Amino acid sequence: MRITLKGFTENALFALNIFIVFLLVFGDKISVPYWLQPLGRLHPMILHFPIVLLLLAMLLEFFRFKEAYTGEKLYQNFTTGLLLTGVLLSAVTVVMGLFLSKEEGYSGDTLQWHKWTGVSIVFISSIIYWSRNSSWYKAPVAKAGAVITILCLIVTGHYGATLTHGDNFVLAAVMPEKENVPVDKAVIFDDVIMPIFNEKCLSCHNLEKAKGSLILADAKSMFKGGKNGKLFVPGKPEISLLLERIHLPADDKKHMPPKSKSQLTSEEIAILALWIKGNADLKKKVLDLPKNDSLRVLSASLLGPVTSVEENYDFGAADEATVKKLNNNYRVIYALDKISPALEVNVYNRSIYKPEAIKELMPVKKQIVSLNLNNLPIKDEELKTIGAFENLRKINLNFTDIKGDGLKYLKSLNHLNALSLSGTKVNFNFVKQLVSMKSLKELTLWNTGLNEGEIGQLQKMNKELAIIGGFKDDGKSPVKLNQPRLSTDISIFKNSLTLQVKHPVNGVQIRYTTDGSEPDSLKSPLYDKEIVIKETTTLKAKAYKAGWYSSDAIVFNFYQSNYKPDSIAFLMQPNEKYRSDGTKILVDNQLGDFDINTGKWIGFRENNMETIMFFKQAISLKSVTLNVMRQISAYILLPQEVEIWGGADKKSLRLLKVIKNQMPLKDEGNALVKLDAKFEPRSVSCLKIVGKNFKKLPQWHPGKGEPAWIFIDEVFLN
Repeated sequence: MRITLKGFTENALFALNIFIVFLLVFGDKISVPYWLQPLGRLHPMILHFPIVLLLLAMLLEFFRFKEAYTGEKLYQNFTTGLLLTGVLLSAVTVVMGLFLSKEEGYSGDTLQWHKWTGVSIVFISSIIYWSRNSSWYKAPVAKAGAVITILCLIVTGHYGATLTHGDNFVLAAVMPEKENVPVDKAVIFDDVIMPIFNEKCLSCHNLEKAKGSLILADAKSMFKGGKNGKLFVPGKPEISLLLERIHLPADDKKHMPPKSKSQLTSEEIAILALWIKGNADLKKKVLDLPKNDSLRVLSASLLGPVTSVEENYDFGAADEATVKKLNNNYRVIYALDKISPALEVNVYNRSIYKPEAIKELMPVKKQIVSLNLNNLPIKDEELKTIGAFENLRKINLNFTDIKGDGLKYLKSLNHLNALSLSGTKVNFNFVKQLVSMKSLKELTLWNTGLNEGEIGQLQKMNKELAIIGGFKDDGKSPVKLNQPRLSTDISIFKNSLTLQVKHPVNGVQIRYTTDGSEPDSLKSPLYDKEIVIKETTTLKAKAYKAGWYSSDAIVFNFYQSNYKPDSIAFLMQPNEKYRSDGTKILVDNQLGDFDINTGKWIGFRENNMETIMFFKQAISLKSVTLNVMRQISAYILLPQEVEIWGGADKKSLRLLKVIKNQMPLKDEGNALVKLDAKFEPRSVSCLKIVGKNFKKLPQWHPGKGEPAWIFIDEVFLN
């Protein structure tokens, strides 16, 4: 008997339907063996393909009985094949999902809705496939079946996104940010701690999907912990599992949140550490803490303004149509209360901010009494526009890009009583001009360029002004420092590069190395005012402070680039998919990241990497540096061997240097690596670089026996 591909596929589909029914009926009585668990975990990766196929198949099925298509054999056959493929892959995906649901941490109504709507897709589309040639299967039935299947796909996708990413994942990006609780009404746990967990942790640790048996939906579950024990020990952040996981390297499998999720900011980490340090109190209010307490200062930066005391304003209300027009998806304008003409403005979304967002407010400038520009790329020149908002009472400029020169424009604001400049680069000379403002009652300056002595001087200049200066460490329990920050984004230079390293916590010591070794607190050079780099260098820096745990090392590669070839060519062609803009990618001084599809990387697999460069005038060459990638899961390894050849022309090349790399270990993380080839200075007019890939991946690798990739994005010549 002849077995056709179509017949085999139909039999496989029937078998999968029976298997799905078996898993549904006996699912509670069976357990998935460990060797099948990886198959279940492929469910999120595979499911997108059958969704697309089924959507297309159902759209074609909807119009199948249209007169123009009933006689089209190609249309009918294509629809049949597409539907069969989509249903079969959907059935495979459902089986994977049922396997995955047996793992620990999946439960609740959302899972049940996702499971049963997903199963319904397979059953309904299978019935459509097997019935579509029956006499009773007419256009109304086909259209109804197509619509029902598409609705099931939408509902299933919605619940799947909720399981993976949390509630309201699809619409969260376009919804206005939730209005913050006023700081004078805020409870630390309810209004500061829980929002952090809700945003960064709840998608994996909720009632529906409790990874590691840990639920972070409420205080009781949080204190209970998960299968690895208590989440934290009140009063002891240094031995708390929560902070340990947060501070692990991002590539570590146990790092939380996972690398693919939105990460906690340094301020959020500090808030969690300080809250645990304060015995993880559930009832204390923010204003119960001392005025200069670090947790109070940090919490206040995340909360709304103090509830306004009723005030009579000498201006009329703004035009309602104008206010409505100015409200959009990055700017919210609302009245302080129903009968007040005063307006509060909140501008957000740093990635799309433009100065026009402030200038567009000019029609309602008289009515604006509160302006929140927290964490936006505001520059000093934009303060000139803000200085025209004559009735402003409160301005939040925390973590903006202002440096202080524009603060002079705010002196004309006769009603300004609260100004926040935390996390900015303002200095003493710029700030002191504000201290004499009679209306100003509160000035927040923590995490700025001002030291404690300068803040003290400002306080003496105006004793009526409440100046909030910043972190205060009581030394009772150590907290881990966050990483130092670098002052420049420049990575490539010609002669020299001057670097400045900073840290938001006052009084820290920054130790660094330039030889690739790990900094230590005693022997490594102590950072003073600047670091001057004069050659290709790997800089590592750590922050230290008495009573604190040292920070993780921050690592930066800096590349010197003195020469560029006059012409360059590949002797062996790169892979067709990863050839980008060809040879110019190697010398365009544009470094790529870990995304291999950005057009900044050249990939080789079938061939070695071989490139030749020519110089019209001979150069004195002493080093060649290649910027390459290691991403083991994507089959990308460092070259097994790199050869550098140089000479007066193509026929007189001599071997200048060989670099050899070992096969990586299984647990080595992703990295962007500079391969340095240094040799005695040589006069060179022609240069050839050969990179040889590993021809067989190791036994522990999923692609064992297959050739590895080489990815390179830059060559630096000095």
